[in-house]
Amino acid sequence: MAEEFQEFISELKEKLNIVDVVGSYVNLERRGGNYWACCPFHHEKTPSFAVNEADKYYHCFGCGESGDVIKFVKEMENIDFMDAVRLLADRAKLSMPQSDFDGRKTVEQKRKRDVIIKIMNDSAHFYLDNLNSGKADEHIAYILKRQIPSNIVRAFGLGASLDYEGLPRFLIKKGYSAQDMLDSGVINSVDGRLIDSQGGRLIFPIINAMNEVIAFGGRALKKVNFGKYKNTKETVVFSKSKTLYNINLLKKLKKTQNLKEVIVVEGYMDVISLYQAGFKNVVASMGTSLTQDQSRLLKRYADTALISYDGDGAGQKANLRGLEILRGEGLNVKVVPLPEGLDPDDVIKQTGAEGYRKCLDNAMPLIDFKLHNLRTQFDLTKQEEKRKYVAEALKVIKTADSAAEQEDLLKNLRDVSGITYESLKRDLSNAPAEIKPQSDAPPPKKEVVSLEGRASRYVIAAYLFGAACAADTPIEEIPFSNDVHSIISKYIISKKMMEERVRPAELFEFFEEGSGEYAELCSILDYSDGEIFKGGTAAKYFNDCVKKLKLIAADKQIAKLKKLAENEPDGEKRKKLTEAVQGLLITKKKINSGDKP
Repeated sequence: MAEEFQEFISELKEKLNIVDVVGSYVNLERRGGNYWACCPFHHEKTPSFAVNEADKYYHCFGCGESGDVIKFVKEMENIDFMDAVRLLADRAKLSMPQSDFDGRKTVEQKRKRDVIIKIMNDSAHFYLDNLNSGKADEHIAYILKRQIPSNIVRAFGLGASLDYEGLPRFLIKKGYSAQDMLDSGVINSVDGRLIDSQGGRLIFPIINAMNEVIAFGGRALKKVNFGKYKNTKETVVFSKSKTLYNINLLKKLKKTQNLKEVIVVEGYMDVISLYQAGFKNVVASMGTSLTQDQSRLLKRYADTALISYDGDGAGQKANLRGLEILRGEGLNVKVVPLPEGLDPDDVIKQTGAEGYRKCLDNAMPLIDFKLHNLRTQFDLTKQEEKRKYVAEALKVIKTADSAAEQEDLLKNLRDVSGITYESLKRDLSNAPAEIKPQSDAPPPKKEVVSLEGRASRYVIAAYLFGAACAADTPIEEIPFSNDVHSIISKYIISKKMMEERVRPAELFEFFEEGSGEYAELCSILDYSDGEIFKGGTAAKYFNDCVKKLKLIAADKQIAKLKKLAENEPDGEKRKKLTEAVQGLLITKKKINSGDKP
């Protein structure tokens, strides 16, 4: 069975053109033998992300991310291996094998996810039927009050929970177990009784980029002692920090047009109101400060994020950390100024689409917004307050991307503060930089590679990418001590014996993603552009590396034999071990002199 599945995976990769698949997510440009783009996995201004069409893999020479077409889709869609396979199989018009070949998860884990997705789908239909049942008068009244037309209600799949008992009864009749219902988050247990976790609320289905319902948001229609809006608890399919509301419709929009910017709002109704007014490039941040996962998700759809939160200075200040994370992921961040006390939905209702468009036109770069926000915190009529403001403003200005931008911002600060430009410029050079919020991800660890490791990596890469400097030295002669390099060596030898082409992409199947071995393979791919194997010194460096590896291998063997000899009580055996050491010493001399050992 496993062999049959592997054959299917090979057929899938063969049928798909990795350039076409990657190109549907990022803009690729052909240069030389590869296709290039700015890496979707880290922030960069100069393209270092390469797609090798012939060998069917991608590699970023900046951050080191590498993989085949399945891994790329897995990362871009934030889905697991099997879901990526299913998506690509559908694209390639191949039928998935009937048997369950998912070796990456246990049967129970896969069953759990599939069941929860089914529960979510059935619950969404249940809520939708409730809304159209003639019994949801309060829900309909709220929809009419908020002026949501029927086509928008359908587009967002809005529904109604009429009570606390209806949904659990419905799901039990469908055959779902109590535990699965509880694990899905749509059902809670109170004093041993199963109840709808969104009881009595207007329902907003939360749908992922794969068009799967993964959670629900509920809006209370009566006065409650807790939040007006309530989300499903986090589950195996739903994480607030990794989800954006309306990402499913944004993905559909992306397929029909080139998106330059995405509007980011705070709530469901803001999304729906803007979408209804014609601003369909909109998502909501699920009521949390923006995270790195959400930032990366946004970056897949556009390069500019227009932050359109409520016109509340205090609330916007609290979200500065999330905006910095967006900027850290390479997004151009602009903040949309709204009238004090109004949210995007209010602006649409009061001034229409044209009024909101004017707000978008006045969107200010993040650094300008930070200075604007900073100014509201100080009373500039008081000398001490003004000095504190200037000191803090200089910290912000110091983070500007260019000298020209700094100059422009200093002139604005001069006009506001009344302090001369020359004084501000002198103070800027001494001002400490603003401390930026830390990213969610830990800082990358600096790789430390031994002399042997560097030599071994260069040599195995030369064979893997067919460098001319490796043509005269049989790979079978090279003693690789690194396990990854040994596996690659065996792969190359087997391909040579079968007279087949060496395909680096096939090596991704040999190592577990996220492992040290996989990371080492990605490091080897840094040599795939072939530049390091060009020039007159390449052959000499290759031969020096080979010599180094042979000498190190000999030294290791000598040390091992000497230790055995020291602990060997039998005189005859000890003599043979000593002779073996002498033989290796002679071999070392030949290696050093350039003779064949």
